[in-house]
Amino acid sequence: MPDASPRPEPFHPQAAPAALEDLRTRLRATRWPDAPQDAGWSLGTDVGYLRELVGYWADQFDWPGQEAALGRLPRFRVRLGDLRIHFAHVRAVAPAGPVLPLVLSHGWPDSFWRYAKVIPLLTDPGAHGGDPADAFDVVVPDMPGYGYSDAPAGRELNSIAVAGLWAELMDVLGYPRFGAAGGDIGSHVSRYLGLDHPDRVVAVHRTDAGVPVYTGDPADLAPQERAWFEEIAAWGAAEGAYAAMHRTKPQTAAFGLTDSPAGLAAWIVEKLRGWSDCGGDVERSFTKDEILTNVTLYWLTATIGSSMRMYHANAAIPLAQHARRVEVPSGFSLFPGEIVRPPRAWLERTANVVRVTEPPRGGHFAPVEEPELYAEELRAFFRPYRAAAG
Repeated sequence: MPDASPRPEPFHPQAAPAALEDLRTRLRATRWPDAPQDAGWSLGTDVGYLRELVGYWADQFDWPGQEAALGRLPRFRVRLGDLRIHFAHVRAVAPAGPVLPLVLSHGWPDSFWRYAKVIPLLTDPGAHGGDPADAFDVVVPDMPGYGYSDAPAGRELNSIAVAGLWAELMDVLGYPRFGAAGGDIGSHVSRYLGLDHPDRVVAVHRTDAGVPVYTGDPADLAPQERAWFEEIAAWGAAEGAYAAMHRTKPQTAAFGLTDSPAGLAAWIVEKLRGWSDCGGDVERSFTKDEILTNVTLYWLTATIGSSMRMYHANAAIPLAQHARRVEVPSGFSLFPGEIVRPPRAWLERTANVVRVTEPPRGGHFAPVEEPELYAEELRAFFRPYRAAAG
């Protein structure tokens, strides 16, 4: 009887020259909106900055070079159910002790790109000023509907379902036990890995706790928790329009963002600036090439619509799921530029917290902004759990 187990296949995407020429043509033909004088970023993406970025994208950005750099990571696709899932899988280099498998989950608006800079620091710490004993086998999948992973043909998958896929992927790769880490939607996925697969997940690390959902008596919350809920509500009123669109009518936005590369860049760049520790200067946290590598991945794969639909799926998760407490050891690295930073009381209410740190720099995209700091956070947190994975 033939072996029916999924088999990962090497994956080496290469954009067609015609697709890149079409992109450049569209960029050069951008129809620009007006803007009030001196509006800057106060009403959304700054028109002047985006003109500069789009000009660079059209005439100077080297996608084949960036594609080749990403191609130096060992990358694969494997069929899990009805979906082909794309992932990077990089094994530890010259480990000096037990190797901990680690699955890293990204969020929106990004893909496996979020971890490209940090992977070498985790798989080969000895070559980057770290201890070889802290080496990981690293697995970085694109979520369904993001990057080079298939989008579901029917109903979109929520974070619970994706966590189940990741558990299956780690089984296919021969990892019975492993660590999980992530941020943004990847924080939710990592949480559900710990909740639904506690026999396999040795520990969970997150850079945020997500937007809180609480169904109990507000009087039972600590004062700092109530203050945080008020902060979240204020942030949602001022900054949450994108998420409301994603949750309710993502398909409407998808038409324009899939058709216009300048529009796509505007939708994403505003978040890279607003959610990073850049002090208002997005290029303090990301180079133009880094920004455009992320945006071009969305453009070439036409995944902005499918990526946004995951918000719609997550909005339908039953309230009872949000009330569950993660009992596997949990750690949090709360970077200063993160969107919203939860109080310790909330973290302990929702997880078995064993470590909370506040690194000195970095924001929502810490693995890109501060890869060395982020890598050290993961090394330190997972150090006590290496033997458990063996």
